[in-house]
Amino acid sequence: MENNMATNTDMYPLYIGGKRIETNKTMPVFHKYTGEQIASIAWAEQCHVEEAVSCALQTFKDSTLTPYKRYEILLKASSIAEKRREELERSLSREVGKPRKDAKGELDRVINTLRLSAEEAKRISGEMVPLHATEGSESRMGFAIRVPRGVIGAITPFNYPLLLSTHKVAPAIAAGNTVVLKPAPNTPLASFQLVEILEEAGLPQGHVNIITGGADAGEWMLDDPRIAMYTFTGSEAVGARIKERSGLRPVTLELGNNSPNIVHSDADLEKAAEAIAARSFHNAGQACIAVQRILVQKDVLQDFTDKYLAHVRQLVVGDPEDMATDVGPMISEKEAIRAEEWVHEALGEGAELLYGGKREGAIMYPTVLAKTGPEMKVNCLEVFAPVVTISPYETIEEAFMIANDSAYGLQAGLFTSDLHIAMQGVRKLEYGGVIINDVSTYRNDVMPYGGIKNSGLGKEGPRYAVEEMTELRMVVLNL
Repeated sequence: MENNMATNTDMYPLYIGGKRIETNKTMPVFHKYTGEQIASIAWAEQCHVEEAVSCALQTFKDSTLTPYKRYEILLKASSIAEKRREELERSLSREVGKPRKDAKGELDRVINTLRLSAEEAKRISGEMVPLHATEGSESRMGFAIRVPRGVIGAITPFNYPLLLSTHKVAPAIAAGNTVVLKPAPNTPLASFQLVEILEEAGLPQGHVNIITGGADAGEWMLDDPRIAMYTFTGSEAVGARIKERSGLRPVTLELGNNSPNIVHSDADLEKAAEAIAARSFHNAGQACIAVQRILVQKDVLQDFTDKYLAHVRQLVVGDPEDMATDVGPMISEKEAIRAEEWVHEALGEGAELLYGGKREGAIMYPTVLAKTGPEMKVNCLEVFAPVVTISPYETIEEAFMIANDSAYGLQAGLFTSDLHIAMQGVRKLEYGGVIINDVSTYRNDVMPYGGIKNSGLGKEGPRYAVEEMTELRMVVLNL
């Protein structure tokens, strides 16, 4: 299917108010496995960002879309995405380096998120406020309603470009807002595909506007007071800057993590090993809830490690467009080199290499380290690569302490057959999500998703994103 937002098969201009706007500067987009150029994108200047915000604001003021119409559009978009599945999966494999298995999973979730957002468009309501419960207000009636904020500034990362754009754009549309969307410059094509699908489903032009470019474009978005709210997924450093620059405007920030996954001695070790191995290197470890720190009770450490490595050895590394591939390239050779350097640094500080450690271009092979210290980068920072560490602990209290010894707090996994220990984990683990008998990587798009500490602010998931993207307005009737 020809991309109607490209001037030809490989040039993607800015997309503002339904118009394709070319720029003086362009940047290439590469196939992450072969290195060949697959597209070029426009590179926005400040005037383009201002134009996109102006268009989004005017569209917001003029929009007549009812909640039911927004529901119909989003539901139809989910059907269109399903019909275009093969094309979209292949595109993700090319521009992200995502194995087709993972691309299929991303498409499943995109379709589901569109459907969930459609339903939320019909559920936006309010509440009665009992003003008569206070003396002197007997003649008054009060209720609160939710109203859209206006223009939402959305900035998305490279690792799930279609899904995370959907998680920001679809709830924004469901809530009655308009959007200025800035995708990651190395994986921007998915955002154009999403907006094309939404407009094919009936979304009027101007509701979602796409700005492509570098950090400057993000700064110009922050400079524009007409943007009512920012929603961002990405690095801790950029998230902190957005919070600093946004002033009194609300922000939703989904940032980093160094996910702990605890395997207690009473757990089903085979089940735990299989689940953790299957998700340790998903998306080449480039997920904020990817397995990073595996904490195992010392009495079962060797047994678990043997079972875990047996599963890891079965993973197929290679071309992401090959249906047999489990682990593809990282987003760039530069990032793979960084991961390799972190591994070498850990080994130089006394860590033991249990598996992997090899790099070929942008491919970092699944790597498992033992005997690591909490101060090593592979433990204390977000590695964002197919690298995990395995560390022992004695008591479950020690495991919770090690897990919480982190600047992050997005999600944690805990494997145990003891309900008491499971509930201890729920109470004591300082994370936005605690996943019992499954990995930290588990995310269902219906659930509230977001962390504490340096992992961010606010929640995603259509219902919760709609709440973030609307304001509560109080209405008082003096009767």
